[in-house]
Amino acid sequence: MKLKVDRQADALYLMLSEAPASRSEEVSPGIIVDYDDQDRVVGIEMLYLSRRAPDANIQQLLFETVPEVA
Repeated sequence: MKLKVDRQADALYLMLSEAPASRSEEVSPGIIVDYDDQDRVVGIEMLYLSRRAPDANIQQLLFETVPEVA
């Protein structure tokens, strides 16, 4: 899994898989989901990042895994 922030494009891309995208769908204005040829999600792009999260500190990202509940 990779997270890429492109300041010039004002976009964030979350890559969930190395598989190539075969199609994309804009699920909400400025939110694009990429799918592979087996219709699995391989990436999510968020456009207009500075407007959507103006106070976000992209220099410091926190990764958190929620523990499973038995």
